[in-house]
Amino acid sequence: MAGGQPISDETADQAADWLTLLMSGEATAEERQRWQQWRAAHPDHERAWQHIEAITGRLKQMEPKAAYRTLSPYVTPPLGANTPASPSRRKALHMLMWGGVACTSGLLASRTQTWQQTMAEHRTGIGEQRSLVLDDGTQITLNTDSAINVRFDNERRLIRLVAGEVLIVTGHANNRGHDETRPFIVESAEGDVRALGTRFTLRQLDGQTHVAVLESAVQITPRDNNTQARILQAGTQAAFSRRTLDDDQPLDEQATAWSRGQIVADNVRLGDFLADLGRYRPGLLRCDPSVADLRVSGVFPLHDTDRILATLPTVLPVHVRQRTRYWVTVAASR
Repeated sequence: MAGGQPISDETADQAADWLTLLMSGEATAEERQRWQQWRAAHPDHERAWQHIEAITGRLKQMEPKAAYRTLSPYVTPPLGANTPASPSRRKALHMLMWGGVACTSGLLASRTQTWQQTMAEHRTGIGEQRSLVLDDGTQITLNTDSAINVRFDNERRLIRLVAGEVLIVTGHANNRGHDETRPFIVESAEGDVRALGTRFTLRQLDGQTHVAVLESAVQITPRDNNTQARILQAGTQAAFSRRTLDDDQPLDEQATAWSRGQIVADNVRLGDFLADLGRYRPGLLRCDPSVADLRVSGVFPLHDTDRILATLPTVLPVHVRQRTRYWVTVAASR
């Protein structure tokens, strides 16, 4: 059963196969597109997938790849190979998704952030940026390694920030899709940000959400303390947790430079600068503690992080050591 109605074993098997592939963390862009096409091909496919999402919403404490490894005795050969699903794989995934959830909840207990990010409706990879326009005219730009879900209904327009950072220009601010009856709300792990006809950015941090308002205003409401709700005006920024909302600060150009394809440093610690730069390139970018307190200034193009690293030794007494492109250390000059 899915959505209160019966589905065929074939559809259940197909849904389980897609789940296995996505959990493996190895799905290509083409495979993800085919998964979306499969969902759209028949109402039963979408009902089956909605059932899986409802179940995985109750899973806890296991990253997708770890979950895949745990299931691996039952799901080999890996999905993506042109081989039929084995009876043991069907049995294991049927048990997990179509009836044995109570028995297997210790195996896969809830959707972690990595799982949510993998399954998000709109997402970007490391170093990638992407723009989209919603039905009401709202424009959204996703920064590197970001993910959102969009849920519009008759009562509200909801954006769920799963991970990363977004720039939002609401349909109201665009003078398109003006809709006074449905509030526009962005939900993060720490609370809600209601747009008041505006252009603003949100970034999901560890235990905090950072908001910067470029035009008009937003209303911020921490999830566990709605008495802290406050309006944040254009030209200011603030961070909030589930219970507290920090004081407003003047808008920092560095907070929004990414939307122009730049990273801006104004007398910034090298360690902090490299931590920010590391968000835009795969692998490990490490700063040796001996040079972490050096200061760097400049405006750098985000599309070429290798070029930024190559520039550092020309302005600072540092050496960039690359074991591979994915393992880089910035240390003191030799």
